[in-house]
Amino acid sequence: MIDPAELAVLIARLTGVAVEVGEVLRRGASSPNIKERADCSAALFTADGTLLVQAEHIPVHLGSMPASVAAAIAALGAGVRPGDQVILNDPFAGGTHLNDITLVAPVFDPERSGALVGWVANRAHHADLGGSAPGSMPADATEIQQEGLRIPPVRFTPEVAAIVATSSRTPDERAGDLEAQVGANRLGVERFAALAHRPLDEVVAYGERRMRAAVGALPDGTWRFEDVLDSFGSGPHQQHPTTIRLAVTVIGDEITFDFTGTDPQRAGNVNAVEAVTVSAVAWALRSVLDPTIPANGGALRAVRVHAPSGSVVAARPPVAVGAGNVEVSQRVADVCLGALAQVVPDRVPAASQGTMNNLLLGGDGWVSYETVAGGQGGRPPRPVPAGVEPGPPVPGMSGVHTAMTNTRNTPTEAFERAFPVRVLCSRLRRGSGGAGSAPGGEGIERDLEMLEDITVSLITERRLSQPWGLAGGKPGAVGENWLLPGGDEARAERLPDKCTIRLRAGDVLRMLTPGGGGWGTPSP
Repeated sequence: MIDPAELAVLIARLTGVAVEVGEVLRRGASSPNIKERADCSAALFTADGTLLVQAEHIPVHLGSMPASVAAAIAALGAGVRPGDQVILNDPFAGGTHLNDITLVAPVFDPERSGALVGWVANRAHHADLGGSAPGSMPADATEIQQEGLRIPPVRFTPEVAAIVATSSRTPDERAGDLEAQVGANRLGVERFAALAHRPLDEVVAYGERRMRAAVGALPDGTWRFEDVLDSFGSGPHQQHPTTIRLAVTVIGDEITFDFTGTDPQRAGNVNAVEAVTVSAVAWALRSVLDPTIPANGGALRAVRVHAPSGSVVAARPPVAVGAGNVEVSQRVADVCLGALAQVVPDRVPAASQGTMNNLLLGGDGWVSYETVAGGQGGRPPRPVPAGVEPGPPVPGMSGVHTAMTNTRNTPTEAFERAFPVRVLCSRLRRGSGGAGSAPGGEGIERDLEMLEDITVSLITERRLSQPWGLAGGKPGAVGENWLLPGGDEARAERLPDKCTIRLRAGDVLRMLTPGGGGWGTPSP
């Protein structure tokens, strides 16, 4: 057995390796999406593929990455050698959506005849991998082939790197981002190997003990919640809601998330593979019960997820899944929080904006991808020790990325330097947060002027359904997308929540992102 102090130091050292992998990846990357927005993640795994530690990067990346590592081990694990790396992005073989490329590297112990110690993995969102529209998330896609290059788990070689680069509208940027991923993993392998003789199984066991203790403190029972996605594509026939239904059951120290009754997968791109759904469950549960519970595979041994195959939360090929990673994950997180609010109402905030507001821009030789921030839900009073008077509820933060995304905003200076687009306006959207004793945070108002003819894809949600309030709080305002032809306010046209359109130089794209729901009864 390892004593508590030694265990804490070991977890911190391992986590530090994952953090360093992420920093090296960001600094070496070519694209603003990775370098500036930090749309990348890193984690360490045991020899059998169990999640060991992760850096606090992108929740939807990290919660689904174990499926990628499992797929890499199943395909090539028996034959890997020092220096090898496995690459994949296939959503139906451990990935999430095609833009997210994962590299997995084995770690060997040089002092024990090269015994396999574990794995280092990083994942980065590549701004373009081909497909029918710049950014590889065309709003009208119905099959995954329309979304770009699909890579099963294969050994990473110069030939594979060349295929990735030449499949993209931005080959030099893809090559640079891939090189950054490779280099980051190499550093992670070196750092992880130095800890090869430490009791890694104790880290995983500790995560399981903490989660079982937290779940065991909940009352037994079943609680239900449901919410909707506004649409599943850009066509008129796709402008219909999709319902996600959830039943959460606690029995002893185990908890089950059952999505039976969720609508079937759709002929559009708003479908999630099961790994994405599992990642949203893991994030919501750990956030509500205790964020200090180690985010490792042991913590998930007390958790069961039932996602019916062929549903919008466990899609089957060849359906498109580009928006599943970014939008379905947000709604899965919402329904998990909505159900858990009935179990522990003093720990769950109102709904945050519930969308990543995906914006994809592309022109001659360049592609931009970013997500736009919005409002966080109002929060209950912060937990205090027994006998201490609780404080007031806490207003939601404004203009932040929430739930399954943890990226940064692209700095205006970096955005304008890299792309032929001018940022005319970027400010908080006053009055968009829901009323409550803890009001919801405000969304963002953002106007972009096109300096050349540009193809734009919007993948957004919460344009019809509002982010809900809790404990008497009011919902947040829905988002809005607008086109101002030639920048003329008088000719403004409202755009649908999902679309791929062609804009001319001088046109202005306006995005108003949703506010968060309010928590608690508003003051009279």
